[in-house]
Amino acid sequence: MTSLAETWWIYVLVFLCVAASWAGVPAIGGLAAAAAGVAASQGRLELGWVIFVVTVAGEVGGLIGYHIGFRWGRELVQRPGKHHASRERTLERGESLYARWGRVAVFVTPAIVSGTAKMELRQFAVWNLLASFGFALLTVAGAYGLGRIGTGHHSAADLSTLVLSVGAGLVIFEIARRHRRPRDGR
Repeated sequence: MTSLAETWWIYVLVFLCVAASWAGVPAIGGLAAAAAGVAASQGRLELGWVIFVVTVAGEVGGLIGYHIGFRWGRELVQRPGKHHASRERTLERGESLYARWGRVAVFVTPAIVSGTAKMELRQFAVWNLLASFGFALLTVAGAYGLGRIGTGHHSAADLSTLVLSVGAGLVIFEIARRHRRPRDGR
């Protein structure tokens, strides 16, 4: 196992990629988190630190995205250009999800949409933290378990990590499903 002093820059890079992704840059965060999970499975990074860094980065990036949406969301959507119609559809779908699911929509919409929809900041911060922790468990711990199994150097604890990450994802999905608002407002 390499020490934190030797690998600090990797944690910083993972943090920046995940934060950028949660602020609105597509795909880079998931790739960085999964790669860090695989690196942890090979002893190059510490699993607990990776999960912590990814969770905090998701929260920070989400808050940045929220503020961008809150301040400039409508202007960004209404800006003319090649993808104008696509941006409008994305915002309409996001607002529809907020109307239907309430706070739980944070799990499935970009942070910019949360800000544009004017979700209360405190609610967003709490639900975004839960979403980023769930993302870290699913992505990092899942990649860790798959990395251990893929190399054939797995133990019962490694299999448990993979099963627990999938289980955590299912629990988060079930919580989101149960707490969504019904369509008819009941």
